[in-house]
Amino acid sequence: MSAWDTDRLSITSLAVGDECAVLRLSGELDHGSEKFYLDRIGAALSAGYRYLVLDVTALVFCDSRGLNCLLALRWLLHRRDGMLLLACVGRRLAHLLAVTGSTEVLPDYASVSQALATLPAEHRPVWPPPAGHHPDLPLHSPESVESSWQRGANPHLPPTGPEPR
Repeated sequence: MSAWDTDRLSITSLAVGDECAVLRLSGELDHGSEKFYLDRIGAALSAGYRYLVLDVTALVFCDSRGLNCLLALRWLLHRRDGMLLLACVGRRLAHLLAVTGSTEVLPDYASVSQALATLPAEHRPVWPPPAGHHPDLPLHSPESVESSWQRGANPHLPPTGPEPR
């Protein structure tokens, strides 16, 4: 498995197909990990993945900034005729999705298998992956975060401008 790590968030590639990747998010998705998340997920999108299943079993914290990261990804995948599916959502994230009304746009499934079953068969990676299988994803987006995520048009990303002091 390939994994991207920072001190707050880890993103691990579990399985990949032609247009679909299954990734596990571990740790915290918030302001402190936002840039890392956008860069790494942007790399997966630049590699051509239109369907992403995020296994969030090990996501221990997600605040409103993290939710905006998920909504930004959903928005971009939808524009590319793809989908974002969440698998193994814990109680805290489920509560955040419910109180913000995000369950309407961010479907969640009890398992990765259930999430993959909703995708067209030709786009699903082999699941569970064969023993010893270590899918690789690019480490960084070849484009800047701003251009790969179409910052100006995406309502879920923070506005551009000078960095706060």
